[in-house]
Amino acid sequence: MSNRLRLGVNIDHVATIRNARGGDHPDPVRAAQIVARCGGDGITAHLREDRRHIRDDDLRRIQDATDLPLNLEMAATEEMLAIALAHQPHAACIVPEKREERTTEGGLDAAGLHNQLAPIVSRLSDAGIRVSLFIEATERQLDAALRLGAPVVEFHTGEYAHATGEDRARILKQIADMSALAAKNGIEPHAGHGLTYENVQPIAAIPQLAELNIGHYLIGEAIFDGLEPAVLKMRELMDLAR
Repeated sequence: MSNRLRLGVNIDHVATIRNARGGDHPDPVRAAQIVARCGGDGITAHLREDRRHIRDDDLRRIQDATDLPLNLEMAATEEMLAIALAHQPHAACIVPEKREERTTEGGLDAAGLHNQLAPIVSRLSDAGIRVSLFIEATERQLDAALRLGAPVVEFHTGEYAHATGEDRARILKQIADMSALAAKNGIEPHAGHGLTYENVQPIAAIPQLAELNIGHYLIGEAIFDGLEPAVLKMRELMDLAR
């Protein structure tokens, strides 16, 4: 399929369940292997400052266990930069991070943080790691990504996921418009956050989007139906939207 939309599966919350009891079960590596087996296109993992889910040793084990590209979500800190340079993931998606938040709240302020981000983007790029910026779908943030030289942006779809009616339609159009503008300027647009079986298809139908990253919802559905059926169902819905 020439216009096939890639699906990256975030396996963080398998590790969240593991860490609730300590020990090594359930193992996020096993989740990565299942995703690879059922046709997922990549593995996303967020190594947080407080290590609340994915741990440092998980990264290498994930890389060793599958041939799928690893997309490392990371804060713009020297510690995370050093870890990314050591592990050499396929991609590094720079995300905002606050210790007190339950999950990532909103997009990265790439415009306001330009001077902090520029050397990190440069060093990751020089190491051959594909840099992505997790931003809101606005011209200001997209322009900042362009000035920073990021080859990829991932548009935050959380506001879309929680909106209804006219608000959802407005936000969807904004994401579509910014996806088209990104592609026009040579930036590959991705999207993610809060996507479900019920709301994914309008996003998946945006022709310029190259990849969706979906995690929490799929791991939740996996509790009831299994991870492989959950990934396959999401894959089918995305394909039908194209």
